[in-house]
Amino acid sequence: MSLKPISLDGRTLEGGGQLLRLALSLSALTYLPVHIWDIRANRPSRKANQQAGGLKPAHLAAVEWLARATRAETQGMVKGSTELHFRPLIRGGSYGKMTTDQSVWQDIYDGNRLSRRETRIPLSSPGSVCLILQAILPYLLFHALDARAPDPARKGEEEEGPAATSVPVRVTIEGGTNVSKSPSTEYIDQVLIPVLVEKLGIPTITTKIIKRGWSSGRADIGAVQFDLMPFPHGSKLPTFNFSDRGELSNMRVSILAPGSVRISLREKVTEQLLARYPHIDIEYPVDEDTGNGARLYLLIVAETSNGYRLGRDCLWAGKIKSSTPDAITNTVIKELDEEVERGGCVDEYMQDQLVVFQALAEGRCVVDRGSKEDAHASLHTRTA
Repeated sequence: MSLKPISLDGRTLEGGGQLLRLALSLSALTYLPVHIWDIRANRPSRKANQQAGGLKPAHLAAVEWLARATRAETQGMVKGSTELHFRPLIRGGSYGKMTTDQSVWQDIYDGNRLSRRETRIPLSSPGSVCLILQAILPYLLFHALDARAPDPARKGEEEEGPAATSVPVRVTIEGGTNVSKSPSTEYIDQVLIPVLVEKLGIPTITTKIIKRGWSSGRADIGAVQFDLMPFPHGSKLPTFNFSDRGELSNMRVSILAPGSVRISLREKVTEQLLARYPHIDIEYPVDEDTGNGARLYLLIVAETSNGYRLGRDCLWAGKIKSSTPDAITNTVIKELDEEVERGGCVDEYMQDQLVVFQALAEGRCVVDRGSKEDAHASLHTRTA
């Protein structure tokens, strides 16, 4: 019997891409069809003659990939669409025959052994790589591609019985690595992934920036490669409790700046951090010359003795001047100070990215955002 789709109003709360990404991700995992209307209706148009909201290229790229992976029946899967019907026809995570559309994946063999599967998500604009990853990551982790994939040398034969193990996957996503109003690749690599791996027990995920992509300066499309191992078939995510943050142990500073301001920015950040946190070690995992006078990005991550991470960042949107190093430093450190003072285990942006994993866990999970009055859930988190 055909399941009735779950209907979702795209104007709900944040009314942007968050609802779309999570709804499709969970639909692909649970085999439940969804119908979303007024997609991103709360997003204003940048130009007077353009339609507000609707599917932009980056949203469409994630939708198309999940549709291919689950052989979903769709309606409205076109650029600008404000309504989408999505009905998966392949259940993720099943035992037995291959349960994933092979057209999404390229099988890589080492002799007769399947060593990994690869997929690529192209994008013709510098839309956020990390938001595309957010949409497909739960599916990648929990649908467990079968390591007993058809062997070219055994064409026509069919194996029986449960899969012995899942197989590693490599996902290359084109688009922007540093994009306005989106998490950066640095944030994903230094905050999101370490927390998922160390606190939730998610299998290791490695990130490799093949080429940076920017929304600032001249629009430039980049590419990022993610390697991960899905959970074995039938795995359940244990409940988790984020509490007792511990003491601050060190700071990580990532700087992407043109040569004219890079040294000055590093000096300003170091000076202010040492003034506020004199006993904290400071590391600089990323310190790059962007080679472009219009591209400037700063991320500061506070790590704690109990393994939690709080991050705040800024992609500079204005003209870069001699006063810019002071301005961007003041902005990021002020916001980081507020996160630290709240006393929570996660920052505002990490909180909403954990909601989907709370939903997938076996029982009730706790995430301490802090005890201050302004430590309420963000609009993105309430939407999730």
